[in-house]
Amino acid sequence: MARLLEKYKKEIVPQLVKEFSYTSIMRVPRLEKIVVSSSGKDIVLDAKLLDKVRQELSVITGQASAVTRAKKAIANFKLRKGVPIGAMVTLRRKRMYEFLDRLVNVSLPRVRDFKGVSTRAFDGRGNYTLGIKEQIIFPEIEIDSISKFRGMNITVVTTAKTDEECRALLTKIGMPFRKQEK
Repeated sequence: MARLLEKYKKEIVPQLVKEFSYTSIMRVPRLEKIVVSSSGKDIVLDAKLLDKVRQELSVITGQASAVTRAKKAIANFKLRKGVPIGAMVTLRRKRMYEFLDRLVNVSLPRVRDFKGVSTRAFDGRGNYTLGIKEQIIFPEIEIDSISKFRGMNITVVTTAKTDEECRALLTKIGMPFRKQEK
């Protein structure tokens, strides 16, 4: 069993039940999935970059990535409907907990001048999105093999009904939020 999943079941669930006065443990928010995605205009122009992005996402997450395609044509961006624009991976169950554990405890501390992640990235429905500027914070990526630094989005989808519940869950999991934002 993943270390974080064990911590969730033994420590976090009782703390959240006490904090929010849930009548049933089934009401306690839990992680549903984590979506890791990367895209960019350079991928549209060069198809070989898409393979590189997919390979990097697969190495980082330990799971094969899927190609994301444009939903509609946008002439200003030289984009046609159906053209590949990026890649994404959806993690669930054990892989999701292992990835989040590595992200919180290994990768985020490697960010230069790291002061914590933003507290403003909640969507109002109990989900959290984290933007990362460079893929080299992940120890699985070899710096020598990188041709270009590329960012990615990591979306944590939970069963929480409010941002407050989601933040409490992620804080107890170990997400390093900034102290005070104005």
